[in-house]
Parts: sequence; structure tokens; C-alpha cells
Amino acid sequence: MAILKQNVKTTDIADLGSGLQHRIRPGERLIESLIFAAGFLSIIILVGIVFILLKEGLPIFSYTNPWEFLFGTKWYPVSDPPVFGIAPFFVSTLMITLISTAIAVPVGVACAAFLSEVAPPRISEAVKPIIEIMAGIPSVMMGFIGLALLSPFVQSLFNLNTGLCGLTAAIMLSLMSLPIIVSVSEDALHAVPKEFKEASYALGATKWETIWHVSIPAALSGIAAAVMLGVGRAIGETMTVLMVAGGALAVPASPTDPMTTMTAAIASGIGNAVRGGVQYQALFAVGLILFIITLAVNIIAERVLERQKRKFAR
Repeated sequence: MAILKQNVKTTDIADLGSGLQHRIRPGERLIESLIFAAGFLSIIILVGIVFILLKEGLPIFSYTNPWEFLFGTKWYPVSDPPVFGIAPFFVSTLMITLISTAIAVPVGVACAAFLSEVAPPRISEAVKPIIEIMAGIPSVMMGFIGLALLSPFVQSLFNLNTGLCGLTAAIMLSLMSLPIIVSVSEDALHAVPKEFKEASYALGATKWETIWHVSIPAALSGIAAAVMLGVGRAIGETMTVLMVAGGALAVPASPTDPMTTMTAAIASGIGNAVRGGVQYQALFAVGLILFIITLAVNIIAERVLERQKRKFAR
């Protein structure tokens, strides 16, 4: 009798689960289809971008060899014959990105740790929306701010002929990256389970020791994502750099020299390039190299993140 009742209960539960499964399945299938379509569309768009860059950019290497294009220091697209060397753009991009990242990442993570772990909830709730709003400031407005305020300050501070230089552009880019880094890092730190912190306090750690040795390592994946978003903003920014970096075509020797980044070179030159011409192909090749650099940075960051995860998993 008991076995019969158990079988009946098991059958009823199975029927109930089957009914729920039949009721939920159409919605689940729709959501799964939408997610699959979105992912597939993203892959198609990415492949399309790579195809266009290869199609339009690779023909330049039949005109000039890759070594001269990558390491040449002269960019004269309207000379006879034209000369294309992107070393000034590459060095300028690397220098500005490194300086802006060195400024934005420590300040951004520190601000996020303060808002998440130290500041009272009332202050954190008031400051967080302001930071997120700052992320939406147009880049051209940041360029005007750099021209009007930061450029004269840098010029007088370092006794320069002009304040339009790589350092000014790097500082402005760090200010533009800060809201993204702070917002995403604060969310990652806020998501760390309270049990981790309570266990640290129970072992006698101070608040700062808990933040440094527990909260930040536990939120490392989110912080790494924030840093990558900030670096991506710095590498891909165009208008601000075009306005405040100085626009020089020489290889910069120091951050206080005027310079032109790869994105600024594309933006300033594409309007004067004949579609399908040599300059047009050279600018697409610059975009292709910029894409490869961004991809390499993402791969390196992913490797570093995986190594950190294995380290803290021990």
C-alpha cells in the first residue's frame, strides 16, 4: 500500500513537472532563439568588419612594403610619390593610451572601493548616478574643456610652446575613462558576498586589509572588465585627441610633444581621400592594425585574468 502511494505521488509530481515544462518551453525556446540570433548576428558583424578592413586595407601593401608602412616615420599622402609610414601614429597612440590608463585605473579603482566599502550608503547613492551621467558627456565637449582649461595649464606648468600635446590628450582621456572604470568596478565590488568580508574581519583583518586582500581579488574579473572598457575608450577615442593632441606627424620623443594618434589620422584624412585610392587604402590599413592591437590587448587581458583566477582559486 505504501509503495502504491509512493508510486502515485511520484507519478503526480512527474505529471506536474511535465505540465510546467510544456507550459514554459515555448517561452524558453523563444528566448534561446533570440539569444542565439543575437550572438550569431554579433559574429557576422565582426566577420564583416574584418572582411571590409582586409579588403580595403591589404591592397596598400602592393604599393609599399609592410616594413616601411609599419616602421616608416613619414606620412606624406599627397606627395609625388606618396609615402606612408605609421610609426608616428603608433607611438603616439601607445604613449597616450599608457599614460591615460596609468592615471585612470588606480584612481578609478580607488574611487570604486571608497564608494563600495567606505562611503556611507547615502553618499554612495548620491555620487554613483552623477558618475554614470559623466560617462555620457560628448567627446567634443571634453575636447573643448581640454582646449579652454587644461591646455593653458599644461603649457604654463611645463613651460611649453603649446599646451596641445600628448599629455593633455592623455589626461582628458583618463577623465573620460574614469566614469566607466568607477561604475563597473563599484558594481563588481558591491557584488562580493558579505561572508567573505565577515570572515576577514573575524580573522582580525582591518577594513583596508579586507579591501586589498579580499574584496578586490574577489571582484577581479569585474575590475578587469572595467579596465578593458577604459582602455578601449582610450584607444578608440577620436574627437578629443584630434582637438587637443596637437596634430604633429613626427614621432614624439616625450609626452609633452604634439602628436597624432591612429584614430585621429583616420578621422582627419578620410575626408580628403579618394575612394579606392592609395591614401584611402592606407587609412583602412591603419584601421586594420588598430583592430589587431585592440584584439591583442583583449587576449592578453584575458590570459592575465585567467592566471589571476587560478592563483586565487588555490
